[in-house]
Amino acid sequence: MKLVARAFVVIAALAAATLAFGFVLFATSVMRGPFGGGERADAIVVLTGGDNRVVEGARLFAEGRGKRLLISGVNRRTRREDVQRISGLDLKSFTCCVDLGYEALDTVGNADETRTWANTHGYTSLIVVTSSYHMPRGLAELSLAMPDRQLIPHAVTPRSFPVSGWWLHVATTRILLSEYLKYIPAVARLTAQRVMNWKEDRAIAVVEPKRTDG
Repeated sequence: MKLVARAFVVIAALAAATLAFGFVLFATSVMRGPFGGGERADAIVVLTGGDNRVVEGARLFAEGRGKRLLISGVNRRTRREDVQRISGLDLKSFTCCVDLGYEALDTVGNADETRTWANTHGYTSLIVVTSSYHMPRGLAELSLAMPDRQLIPHAVTPRSFPVSGWWLHVATTRILLSEYLKYIPAVARLTAQRVMNWKEDRAIAVVEPKRTDG
């Protein structure tokens, strides 16, 4: 029994150390810039969660980086004219080429909403705009839903994040840790999908949203 108990302790310690080391790598990676360049694609998708994401997506669209813009996960109480005002785009451009997705309640929902939109328009490449800490999980869920699409990350640093020394800021560390723990199962599912070489019609993607992003 003592040997079993010791083995359990050793395994638990190794698992904890691996988890902690992985978190440090994750946090360091998402806090490092720059997070986007002069990329172009068929279209642009913004995963909502902060006004600066919408503004950045609108800027890329105005620069001609994509033919159309999807803002996924818009609060159902938010009016179209409010989003247009936040984006900074003129009414003509916004009316013509910006779509608002009201169905997604979380990142899985974003992926499903984006897949439907991309299929409708026949887009094969997308610039993905979201916060830097959310980008790994966002890409994982989008890849799960759309294995055959080209996804180009364009991350935005939240205004509240420190320029350096994220580990000295409790609020930032809490956000990063929460996102890391959500990212682990997403990347595990993505790895399983790629190992099995599943295509879009068999993608491991949950269609119905289950939880609200934190």
